[in-house]
Amino acid sequence: MKYRTIFHLISSVFDRAGVSGILIGAFAVNYYKALRNTVDIDFLIRKDDYSKILKLLETKGYKEDCVRDIFARLKGKAIELLDLDFMFVDEDTFEKIMKDSKNMSIAKQEFKVPSLEHLIALKLHAIKNGPKSRGNKDLFDIVELIKANKVAIKSGNFKNLCIKYGTGKIYNKILERI
Repeated sequence: MKYRTIFHLISSVFDRAGVSGILIGAFAVNYYKALRNTVDIDFLIRKDDYSKILKLLETKGYKEDCVRDIFARLKGKAIELLDLDFMFVDEDTFEKIMKDSKNMSIAKQEFKVPSLEHLIALKLHAIKNGPKSRGNKDLFDIVELIKANKVAIKSGNFKNLCIKYGTGKIYNKILERI
């Protein structure tokens, strides 16, 4: 690989394509001091930006593995190429999350991560709408984020967040695990 790290590669591709991405998944969870290991890198991007980065990533050794309406996974052909997952959102949602995002440096490359509230909302949305196989991992992440950041889970704001992006049942599961 011509790049020092996968993060240098991703930064280069985003820059060349003129695309912004928000780091989500385990790296964002880790930013908020809730530790989780991972075998991939997850980004939130505008749906229209995916085609701009796909060709560049393919020239760097990636291949589409799974593409859905709101999600795409790319597999790296080389071992140093961690899988890349992209969650697609519309312009308004992306701008709202980007506006409140935080800066994070990985391998001396700058990335944005969602605010804690937006990250939890994304996890709630994934539990509610994603495959059941992901639910436990996302619920675990939420619980760890709450503990590490001392989130007031009995506040009206947190309950409303859970109801808006998840369900009352998910909120109750969170309460049971804290």
